Amino acid sequence: MQHLLDVSLFNSMIRMVAPILLAALGGAICSRVGLFNVGLEGFVLVGAFSAIVGNYYTGNVFLAVLIAIAVTMLFSLIFAYMSIHLQANVIVVGISFNFLALGLTAFCLKAIFNVKGAYYDKNMIGLPKWDIPLIQDIPVIGGIISGHSPLVYLAFVLVFALQYLLFKSVLGFRMIAVGENPVAAKSIGIKVNRMQYIAVLICGVLCGLAGAQLSLGQVTMFTEGMTAGRGFIALVATMLGQANPIGVMASSLLFGLMDAFSIRLQGFSLPTHFTQMLPYIVTLLAMLFFRKSNYLADAQKANGSSR
Repeated sequence: MQHLLDVSLFNSMIRMVAPILLAALGGAICSRVGLFNVGLEGFVLVGAFSAIVGNYYTGNVFLAVLIAIAVTMLFSLIFAYMSIHLQANVIVVGISFNFLALGLTAFCLKAIFNVKGAYYDKNMIGLPKWDIPLIQDIPVIGGIISGHSPLVYLAFVLVFALQYLLFKSVLGFRMIAVGENPVAAKSIGIKVNRMQYIAVLICGVLCGLAGAQLSLGQVTMFTEGMTAGRGFIALVATMLGQANPIGVMASSLLFGLMDAFSIRLQGFSLPTHFTQMLPYIVTLLAMLFFRKSNYLADAQKANGSSR
C-alpha cells in the first residue's frame, strides 16, 4: 500500500486534475446560464492542438497558450451562435462539435505537420515547472504542491475567482438569474443572450487553458483524440459539484486521483486495458451517485417552478 499511496501519486494527481478542473469550471459557468455544454471534449481538443500549432510557429510557449485561448474562444463563439442565436438543440450542437473537433484536428495535423496520428518535436519546449520558494522545502507538502506548470496553479486560483464572480458580483448574480428563470431575468432588463454569450466565451477561455496544459504542460506533443474522454469526465465533475466552483474542484480532484492511480497500477503488472478503465468506471459510479442524490431536489424544483 505504501508503494501506491506516496508523494509522487498525489503530485501526479495535481498535474492530472488541471485539464479536467479547467474544463469543468467552463462547464459550470455554462450550466449557470442554463446551457448544458456537452462540447467540452471538443473544446479542450481544439485548445490542445492550437497550443501545439502556436508553439510550432512562434517558438514561445506563453504565446502558444494565448493562441490556444483565442482559437478555442472562436470555436466556442460558433457554438454559442448556433445554440443561442439559432436556438439549435444545445445537446445536439455539443455532440456535433465534439466530432467536428476530432475530425478537424486530425485533418489539420496532416495538413500542417504532414503527419498522421501524432506530432512530436524534441526541440519543442513545453510549459515551465515552477518550484515554489519555501513550500518546496516542506516535507511531503512540498513534493505534492511544488514543481507544476503555471496553468496548474492558475486552475486552482480560478476556482476561487469564479466562486467570487458567481456569488459575490453583479455579473454572477445576473448569470444565475438567467439560468434560474430567463423570462423573469429578461423582464427586469437583463440581456439573457448577452449573459449566455459571455458564459460560453469564458468556457472557451478555460477549455483553451485546459487544452494547453494537456499538450504543453503534460506531454509536449499532440496525438489524435488525446483528450481521451477528459471533457466528458469534466462534464460529470460539473454535475457532481452542482456547478459550484469549489464543489467542482472537489469532484475534479477525485477524478484526477483516479487518473493518476490508473497510471500507477500499470507498474504492478496489471493489464493496461484494466487500469485505463478505472477513471471511467469511477465516472459512471459518480453519475449514479449524482442521479440518486439529486433526484428529489430536482423534482421539488421542477414542481415549484410549475406553480
